[in-house]
Amino acid sequence: MSVDGQAVRLTDETDEPGWEVDPDDEWGVAVVATVGRQLRLRREAVGMRVADFAVAVGYGEDMVYKIEGGKRIPRSEYLDRADEILGAGGLLSAMNEDVKKVQYPKKVRELAELEAKAVEMGVYVGLSIHGLLQTPEHARALFEVSQSAYTDAELERLVAARMARKSIFERDPVPMLSFVQEEVTLCRKVGGTMVWRQQLEHLLEVAVVRNVTLQVMPTDSGAHPGLSGKIEVLKFEDGTTVGRSDGAFNGRPTSDPKQLRVLELRYSTIRAQALSPRESLAFIEQLLGET
Repeated sequence: MSVDGQAVRLTDETDEPGWEVDPDDEWGVAVVATVGRQLRLRREAVGMRVADFAVAVGYGEDMVYKIEGGKRIPRSEYLDRADEILGAGGLLSAMNEDVKKVQYPKKVRELAELEAKAVEMGVYVGLSIHGLLQTPEHARALFEVSQSAYTDAELERLVAARMARKSIFERDPVPMLSFVQEEVTLCRKVGGTMVWRQQLEHLLEVAVVRNVTLQVMPTDSGAHPGLSGKIEVLKFEDGTTVGRSDGAFNGRPTSDPKQLRVLELRYSTIRAQALSPRESLAFIEQLLGET
């Protein structure tokens, strides 16, 4: 099928995994509803029927109805093509920025927003490799064994959301990123030997980036302040800081100066007990060599 001399592939709902609207995300629901309403109004303003628009945009009629009704999140190419077909002058394409955010779960989006603003971040992780350091295959394997009975669409959405957070590595100016990982998180063969090896190779690539510091906490290091759970400390350009720890302050983010001093002291102590960055790289290389 072609429109204006261009080949158009009709896309139905099965081609769109993970693009449903989360009913518990009020902001997301509002955004998708607004976008759908604008699409419908623009289409009606030019006198185009749903059937004709569906052919022109390359989607099935049912999908067009769902997008216009705020039931599905439109892909960026859908909005760009609709903008062109309906002569919106870039107004529909401009909605892509908010629409892309809606695709990701609310909690992940809130975390990503904090990470996107941070100029410095320090993280200790004891149970799994930090999300910003994971490969897609590693992340998928973790979600698959979580006993949460995710659908394929939900699984892909979660993996995509986690990978989207990694844009922090491409920011300009770059933030200073510090990670301390427990030795056990690197030795556990999540996803099988091949996925595990790829994960270790990825860690080696990330660890040599100039704004990244990666350290390994040896299992035989004894007790340290991170044994009660994950610790995160994020600092922002305006001088403010937000911290969180699974083992302190009910696990909630805090900006209280006294509580932040506790978290920063714990994290600095953890870094002092961990292997140096150079020793950590050598440790990971040794793990790879043993397989």
